[in-house]
Order: sequence, then structure tokens, then C-alpha cells
Amino acid sequence: MNIPSNLKYTKDHEWIKIEGDVATIGITDFAQSELGDIVYVEVETVDETLDAEEIFGTVEAVKTVSDLFLPLSGEIIEFNESLEDEPEKVNSDPYGEGWMIKLKCSDMSQVDGLMSADAYKELIGA
Repeated sequence: MNIPSNLKYTKDHEWIKIEGDVATIGITDFAQSELGDIVYVEVETVDETLDAEEIFGTVEAVKTVSDLFLPLSGEIIEFNESLEDEPEKVNSDPYGEGWMIKLKCSDMSQVDGLMSADAYKELIGA
């Protein structure tokens, strides 16, 4: 199970990479393996400002649909549009080409509430 130590994590199995006040967000290797083959990623919240824990989109696998929860408050400034044609990138490269959104964070203090890689490993029993 790949859990990069340079990222932050949530109990909802999202990863967050912070660069300045912009966060790149996707789902973890554990999440994509639990979901199975991902066939569709829907994010219709670009240019919207949402609070942490609000739903920003959905990911659809062959057998299920899961909501995606925003780990930090802010404005969604970009969606990885390559996922429209190749949603399987989330399965093959969840921390790279399978990223989902970029968020301009409105409250950087919320980052302190995210999990470290070690805490996330403990959560999933890795």
C-alpha cells in the first residue's frame, strides 16, 4: 500500500498536497483499491467556495458511487479534466496523474487537523 509521507490525509481517504495556499486533492491508494475499477469522476463545483466536509464531487466505480468530501475550506480552482476521458488514472496513479481538484485554501489553520501518513496508516491498519 502506497502512503507517501509528504502528504496529509483524511478519515474519508483523501490525500492533500499543500503548496503555498493551494491544495491538490485526490483519493488514496487504499480508497481506489477498495472501490475497484473507477469508471467516472464527477466534479461540478469548480469556481465554488465550499466549507471543509462539504461534498465536492463523486467517484463512480463499477459497483458503487462514493461522495468526495472537501478536506479544507476554500475555492475549487481546477478539476483534473483528463479524468473525464481516463478515470482509470485514479486507479493506476492516485497520487500523480489521478489527482482530482486544486483548492485555494481560505483557512490554512485547518491543515493542522489533517492526518499524517503514520496516522493514516494506523486508521487503515497498514
